Amino acid sequence: MILLRKGKEKDLSVIQQIAHIACPPSYEKILSGEQIENMLDRMYNKGILLEQLLGGYVFLIAEINSKDVGFVSYSVIEAINKVYKLHKLYVLPECHGKGVGKFLINEVLDKVKAEGGRRLELNIHRENKARDFYESAGFTKKETVNLDLGNGFFITDEVMEKII
Repeated sequence: MILLRKGKEKDLSVIQQIAHIACPPSYEKILSGEQIENMLDRMYNKGILLEQLLGGYVFLIAEINSKDVGFVSYSVIEAINKVYKLHKLYVLPECHGKGVGKFLINEVLDKVKAEGGRRLELNIHRENKARDFYESAGFTKKETVNLDLGNGFFITDEVMEKII
C-alpha cells in the first residue's frame, strides 16, 4: 500500500536523496553526466528546495513499507486563470511499474481540481521516456521551450498540459 504525506522542511533531505537516485537513470541517455550533476546541484540543493517550500510549492512524498520511494511537487503559477504547474515527479527506479507515479500524479490532479484549478502544466525534456507516462495520464504538448540550466548547459523541453 502506498502512503502519502505532505513534505515539510525536515523532508528536504529525503527529496534530495530520491532525486539523486532517480534523476540519473531518467536522463543518462539524453544528457551528459556533467549536465545531470549541474541540474541536481541547481535544482535540488537544500536552499532552492526550502525556497520553493516556503514559496508555496506543495511537496507530496510517497512511502511503501515505511520507505520513501517517490515525491512530487506542484504550485499555482497563474492564480487568476487557475493554472498549476507540476514541477517535479520522481520515483525510485526499483519502484517503477508499481503504480507510485500514477498514484502521485492522480493525487496532484485531485488536489488541483479541489482547489478550483483548470489546467495543470509540466515541462519534460523532449527525449525523456516519461513523456509516454504523461500522455497516458491525459497530458498533451502545448509548446516547446529552450531552458538555460546554467554553467553553459541548455535543454529543450516540451510544455505539456492537462485541462481539468
